[in-house]
Amino acid sequence: MNFRKFFYTTIIVALTAVAVIGQTSEILKRGDALVAQEKYKLAIEEYRKVSSRDVDSYARATYNIGVCHYELWQTDEAIAFYKRAVELKLGNYPRASYALGVALEDQGRTTEAKVAYEQAINASQREFARATYRLGLIEAKAGELKKAAALFREAAARTGEHVAASHNNLGVMLARLGFMKDAEQEFAIALELSDGRFADAAHNLNLCRSLTANLRQNYKISTID
Repeated sequence: MNFRKFFYTTIIVALTAVAVIGQTSEILKRGDALVAQEKYKLAIEEYRKVSSRDVDSYARATYNIGVCHYELWQTDEAIAFYKRAVELKLGNYPRASYALGVALEDQGRTTEAKVAYEQAINASQREFARATYRLGLIEAKAGELKKAAALFREAAARTGEHVAASHNNLGVMLARLGFMKDAEQEFAIALELSDGRFADAAHNLNLCRSLTANLRQNYKISTID
């Protein structure tokens, strides 16, 4: 075997790989810049230039194409690209699974959306709280109050924009389950986290306090001899 020739060929291949990675990075940057400008069709053209040889970047580009289609109200196309991105990452792409769930929900495909959210949650070791929150909403709409409460509680324990809403929704579930005092506490937390600007939480807190006061008053009246 000609080791010198083999070594030379290996260097050429390695250098080619570095060049591809560099080109891919520039393509993704251009695509991202176009998305920021809401030029989604042009962004799709850029992302399509990413080589499939770089699997991670190709998966990212595929996901980004899905995002562009979604922003263009082309939900069927978005779903197809989200699914492909997840497949490329062997199911380990929480962001794409979450986006898939949102798109499926838009089409009323709730059962499939639940599977997508659960995939996002599991792939992230339960760290992708937005998926947990959306799954909680689905369970709440289905009347699964205890399941929804557990999911909202889990989502509330993570950081992100969903936290205040998670506390508010947890409060709603607790109130419906009859735990008014605990519900009141959750509404108060939601209101505090929003610096008093969460109108629904303020309404729910006042309603909860009013209902609790009425229950106490009725209890007093019913126990008078």
